[in-house]
Amino acid sequence: MSSSDQSQMGVALENQLENSNWWIREALLAIGLVAIILGSMWLSTGKFPPMVVIESTSMMHNEEGAIGVIDPGDLILVMDTERVEIVTFAEATDSENDNFGYESHGMPGDVIIFKKNGGTQTPVIHRAILKAISNESGGWDIPGTNQRNVDSVTLEVDYECSSYHGGKYFLRIENWEPSHEGFLTAGDNNGCMIDQPAANGQGGGSGLFADGQPVLAVKEEWIVGVASAEIPWIGAIKLLASGTHDKVTQSTWINLTSVIFVIVTLPLIFDYLSWSSSDEEE
Repeated sequence: MSSSDQSQMGVALENQLENSNWWIREALLAIGLVAIILGSMWLSTGKFPPMVVIESTSMMHNEEGAIGVIDPGDLILVMDTERVEIVTFAEATDSENDNFGYESHGMPGDVIIFKKNGGTQTPVIHRAILKAISNESGGWDIPGTNQRNVDSVTLEVDYECSSYHGGKYFLRIENWEPSHEGFLTAGDNNGCMIDQPAANGQGGGSGLFADGQPVLAVKEEWIVGVASAEIPWIGAIKLLASGTHDKVTQSTWINLTSVIFVIVTLPLIFDYLSWSSSDEEE
């Protein structure tokens, strides 16, 4: 082999080594960036994983979805319950309550993520409507309402629903006897149906079931976390990969495509402008 061939082979090997090092460096940078982002979210929320992907339409406020509410394909940061105090819809709509006027994801009160009856099924992300608290007398108190020391709960919540006849009515709970302390919950898009069948007083639906058993009031220990900030659209990628994307709206796909396009093209534009500037200086 001539010295010229050896020189060319050496250059080729050197180029391959440089390319290999470049890919390793880029991969390490990408992994490091993901680790920093997830670590920051973990520190901020106190939960790991620090977010959930929304699959269902039960929290949507309109057919095409909107920023600020919970739609299929959204990523929702999950706050640890030890870091926040859960505010119910009843408390947030009670003018005499300290939390009056508080809103989260487009409506009064907090949205919680919970396991149905503490089981292993996919957690539900719905709004906390009210909470039953046992008192020293053996009765039940409902913060945000006039229900104090009652054996059963009957009340109308300031939660407006649309009727089939075009009128309006409000969510009503009738003769609910709590089996333990806990939250009543409902999806914003569930037609005023309380998740707990025993509390549905207006015939809005049967509620939720877990392993054939009706879902009970949500105990504190069943709560995975409280819904915090929303990152719209990005979670649709995960749903597409898992084959559970049938509920994702067309507007979400359009917005997600736009975001990906911007992410891909911005570095190219930056490189082009840098190259043009360098060429002009030369």
